[in-house]
Amino acid sequence: MPKRILIGTIVSDKTDKTVVVKVERKVKHPLYGKIIRRSKKYHAHDESNSFKAGETVRIEETAPISKLKTWKVIDRVQAGKTAAIEADV
Repeated sequence: MPKRILIGTIVSDKTDKTVVVKVERKVKHPLYGKIIRRSKKYHAHDESNSFKAGETVRIEETAPISKLKTWKVIDRVQAGKTAAIEADV
C-alpha cells in the first residue's frame, strides 16, 4: 500500500523535532451542495528543526514515531508549484 502524501501549512513549531501541519480539503455538503473547507492537524517529525510556522510543506505517512506522530516532513512547497503537485495527487 502506498504511503499517503499531503500538503499543508505549519501552524506550530514549538516542540522539539515536531511540527503541527494543518491540511485543508474542500468537500461538498451532502444536502445543500455548498463547498465547505474542512481541516485537520497532523503532528509531523522534523529531525533537524529546520521548518518554521507559516511554511507550506509536504508530509508523508510513516510508521508510528510516538503517540501522536505518524507523519514526517518531506520538503517545502514553493508557491508556484503547489497547484501542479495537488493536480497530480
